[in-house]
Amino acid sequence: MGIGYMLSPLSWWNDLFFNLPIAYGFGYVVRWFVPEWFLPATVVGYWLSNVLGIVMMQFAATDLLLDQRSPNLRRDLLIGFGTSTAYTLLVVALIYFHVVETPLLFSQR
Repeated sequence: MGIGYMLSPLSWWNDLFFNLPIAYGFGYVVRWFVPEWFLPATVVGYWLSNVLGIVMMQFAATDLLLDQRSPNLRRDLLIGFGTSTAYTLLVVALIYFHVVETPLLFSQR
């Protein structure tokens, strides 16, 4: 649950230490194959790290809190994808509309 929390959008302050380096690394690897895909791959990497965090937290919370409930993998994954997608779209919109400025980290060289 702790690792899921660190990756999830609930810990926005940890984006700098966990999600953004993972996303940047993902974008960097994709850039080796298709250089133009660096920024889109970085966004996808950020989204995937958030999805992983949400899903990890859901599984841990379900195991800890609900003894009698049978796991519903499909529902848990849909909730994880939905919340992470909404959060990632919000962050991308804030960057796109210059509400949040990014340093030269995402510039394409």
